[in-house]
Amino acid sequence: MPDPHTSDQLPSIDDIAAMAERALAEIPEELRIHLDGAIIVEDRADDETLRRLGITSPWHLLGLYRGVSLPRRSVMQIARYPDQIFLFRGPILRQWLGSGDDLFCIVRNVLIHEIGHHFGFNDEEIRALETQPDTDPSEQGLGRSLPPSP
Repeated sequence: MPDPHTSDQLPSIDDIAAMAERALAEIPEELRIHLDGAIIVEDRADDETLRRLGITSPWHLLGLYRGVSLPRRSVMQIARYPDQIFLFRGPILRQWLGSGDDLFCIVRNVLIHEIGHHFGFNDEEIRALETQPDTDPSEQGLGRSLPPSP
């Protein structure tokens, strides 16, 4: 990845997507098998999405989970759109350039945050998990909403 202080070339959508795929591959298999949607990288959220979420600036939304979380799914649902996790390149790069944090770590954290929504966690619960020291996921309560393995 280019150094933001020495290069005019910022990471592309494809670069961010590759980081997201790498981060996804690092997620434990027992969690990953429950992810059935797509990861989509766009430059920023569209105006309609921002309006629906009540967000006034596109720079404030780094990622978005769109789908039905696992705890809310029903076998009675005939058809549903596939789950989608959106990562927004512009706001992610803005955070990277402003913070000096590692870009891969930012992408991974946004991806994991959105995956948390897939498992049924709200923002407050995800923030609480993010502040806990690294432990086994089942010790953090992540195991509470996982369906049995297929």
